[in-house]
Amino acid sequence: MKNVYFLSDAHLGSRAIEHARTQERRLVNFLDKIKERAAAIYLLGDMFDFWYEFKMVVPKGYTRFLGKLSELTDCGIEVHFFVGNHDLWCGDYLEQECGVTVHREPLTCEIYGKEFYLAHGDGLGDSDKRFKILRAAFHSVTLQRLFSMLHPRWSVDWGLAWAKHSRLKRENGKEPDYKGEDKEFLVLYTKEYLKRHPNINYFIYGHRHIELDLMLSCSSRILILGDWIQYFTYAVFDGENMFLENFVEGESV
Repeated sequence: MKNVYFLSDAHLGSRAIEHARTQERRLVNFLDKIKERAAAIYLLGDMFDFWYEFKMVVPKGYTRFLGKLSELTDCGIEVHFFVGNHDLWCGDYLEQECGVTVHREPLTCEIYGKEFYLAHGDGLGDSDKRFKILRAAFHSVTLQRLFSMLHPRWSVDWGLAWAKHSRLKRENGKEPDYKGEDKEFLVLYTKEYLKRHPNINYFIYGHRHIELDLMLSCSSRILILGDWIQYFTYAVFDGENMFLENFVEGESV
C-alpha cells in the first residue's frame, strides 16, 4: 500500500520570501523523493503566491514545480490541487498541461477506508469582515473579467505586489500563532461541522501557516499543515496511521 501526502502554502513566487528559487527547489526535491511511495498527493491551496491565467498566457516562473507535477501525473500518481485565497484564479492550465485535478470547494472523500474532509481553509469560520469582503470580491466573475482586460505586464506585477504587501503588514511577516482550541476559527468551524458529520475521521487544512494535530474525538482529528516557507511540513497517511512531519534536506522521507 502506497502513501498519501498532504501539503500546502508554499506561496511560490512571493516577493516577501528570500531565496525563493531555493525554496522551490526544496519543494521539488521533496516531491521527487516521495514519488516512488506516493499513491496520491493533495496540495491544499496557496501553492502560488499569486496566479492568474489569461487565455493564452500564464505567469512567468515555477518551471521546476510545474515540470515535477507533470512528471508525477505522467507516472500515474494522483495530484489534487485545491485553490487557496492566493491562487484562486486558476483556469484549466494545470489540468490540461500538468494533469492535476483542481478543486475549488472543500472535498469530502474516502481514502483507504477513512473519511476525509479537505480544504484550504479560507472562508471557513473566519469572522474577519474585511477578509470576507475581499474574498467575495476576488470570487466575483465580473471582477475577474475586468482584471483579464489588463495587460499581464501590469496585472501579474500588481498581483504579486499585493500579495507581498499582505504578508509584510503582518508582524514579522508571519501569520498569528495558534490561538488555542477555544479561539482558533478552523477548530471551532470543524467542531460544529463534526456534529453534523460524525463519520469524518480526518479534517485537513492549510491557510493558517501553523502546525496543528488535534484529536477532536476518539475517531476524528484535525490537522493544519503549517507551510513550505518556514516549517516545510506535510502530512502522510499510510492507510492506517497519519503523521505530521517536517522535511529536512538530505533525510529520508
